[in-house]
Amino acid sequence: MSQNKTFQQLLNFSIINIDKPTGPTSFTVSNFVRKELGLSKTSHMGTLDPIVTGVLPVTLGRACRLSKYLMGSDKEYVGIMRIHEETSEKKLKEEINKFVGKIIQLPPVRSSVKRAERVREIKSFEILEISGKDVLFKTTVQAGTYVRKLIHDLGEKIGGAHMLELRRTRAGIFTEEKIFTLYEFESAVKEFKEGRDSSLKSMLVSAEEAICKILPKVNLKSKNLKNYLTGKPLFVNDFLLKIPEEETFIAFSDDLFVGVYHKVVEGEILARPEFIYN
Repeated sequence: MSQNKTFQQLLNFSIINIDKPTGPTSFTVSNFVRKELGLSKTSHMGTLDPIVTGVLPVTLGRACRLSKYLMGSDKEYVGIMRIHEETSEKKLKEEINKFVGKIIQLPPVRSSVKRAERVREIKSFEILEISGKDVLFKTTVQAGTYVRKLIHDLGEKIGGAHMLELRRTRAGIFTEEKIFTLYEFESAVKEFKEGRDSSLKSMLVSAEEAICKILPKVNLKSKNLKNYLTGKPLFVNDFLLKIPEEETFIAFSDDLFVGVYHKVVEGEILARPEFIYN
């Protein structure tokens, strides 16, 4: 879809996957992208601590309104933890396996959320390599999981552990396969300001393309397009082929992205819009 959009269309409704370096906050990176592109709004999808590097998708323009749908997906990390006491690999693996599945996690003191216990799921947690007391690990976790706290909690079972390095390698549909350093981004912006937009355009992923990989898609009858774009609810006869089973879905009319809808039970009304693209 990205290749069929004009540059201005992409710029105001797209996502760029930044390789966050160690040092700046996620907000700082997002704000830098906003200023460089001259946009009124950008937002990052999932906070990374200043020392953490890796996948940081940044939504541009109106795509910021889709962040809540894109941010809820699993995250994958690779990191190094240092254990405080000599521990056999067998014992370490046994304790790590106890954290796989649903756990109760209390966010750290320095966090942006309310400190209250909450359930989070650890999808996988494995050792890649051990060198002395340094352990290279890989983990896939539910969105909102604090990996640093995960390592701390593991340490309490084995005599102590803390995280030395951490890199996010995946955030939902965004991976390291298409990721850009701030230097690469700056170079592309410079070319754009000189009248060449191909490099910058190739970095942008249209929001439609991204949301299609997250939510189920339905097609609506084109004769009622004006009603859809003014935010009218959907009725049974608005659907071209079938009504989705899922509660939240995206709708297209022909090749035009209409918006995101949520099912309701209100007489003949089937769904109401949460986001309309017009």
